[in-house]
Amino acid sequence: MLPALLFFLLGLVILTIGAEWLVRGSAALALSFGIPSLVVGLTVVAFGTSSPELAVSIRAAITGQSDIALGNVIGSNICNVGLILGLAAMIRPMQIHSSIIKREIPILLFAVFVLILFLSNHLISRTEGIILVGFLLLYLTISFMMSKKSTLKDETDLPAIQPMPRWKQIALLSVGLAGLILGANLMVANAIKLAQMARLSEAFIGLTIVAIGTSLPELATSVIAAIRKENDIAVGNVIGSNIFNIFAILGISSAIHPLSAMNLGWIDVGVMSLFALLLLPLLRSGFVLDRKEGLFLLLVFVLYNAYLLMNAI
Repeated sequence: MLPALLFFLLGLVILTIGAEWLVRGSAALALSFGIPSLVVGLTVVAFGTSSPELAVSIRAAITGQSDIALGNVIGSNICNVGLILGLAAMIRPMQIHSSIIKREIPILLFAVFVLILFLSNHLISRTEGIILVGFLLLYLTISFMMSKKSTLKDETDLPAIQPMPRWKQIALLSVGLAGLILGANLMVANAIKLAQMARLSEAFIGLTIVAIGTSLPELATSVIAAIRKENDIAVGNVIGSNIFNIFAILGISSAIHPLSAMNLGWIDVGVMSLFALLLLPLLRSGFVLDRKEGLFLLLVFVLYNAYLLMNAI
């Protein structure tokens, strides 16, 4: 079991570093070609922070490990709200901009509704995957058009990018992409080994270890944003990532290979939906997510994971 655990952790490290290099390289390359920073923020950075989940889910889908692919997305969405947003709010209470309530949360609730609808027959087909990708393109188009009228999105949406020669931009992008693929392969293969050795289900591994591991970029982004008082980035990163996870990651993964949900519990989908629904009253209460509300989200997250562990044992 120890070698499998070490290789799993090695895969997580490679995956995280690969995602970071991919974002920096592709963002610098896009900006050097004169692509507006707004477009880079809406595409490269948004895709980049969710690229670990995308790499793992595609790898799992191709090898027929649907439980890990679905568990990774649902578990990541739960982790994003319960752990990441809860922790960010405890670090510093966050002022919430009204546009997040009016636009982003309704889109997230719609995405959750569509996912539940598609899971009703315990299978996300290729056609449904293509539909999810279509919703992603529509969401990106709406976000781009709305953001042109807003002052919320600026250069702070981008990672710190230092001027670098073109060869270094391409090298970072290429090595980062290779790191994603290698890290995803190591994580999925050894997660399956750990599940088999410990007699735990692949769904449990996907919902917990893999989900938390692939959510590290979102965790780092939101915590740093909270410390710097960049509330819109901290909250928007979580909500945007959850939308992206459903539309893009499940969409692309199921378009490549249909995903079976026979072993996925409806309690897991229910907890993900509960967190999405809780966002509306919590964020509307004075348009502030305070420390008590952050602690509440963390407690729900801990209780859910305790349930998963007890059920697995």
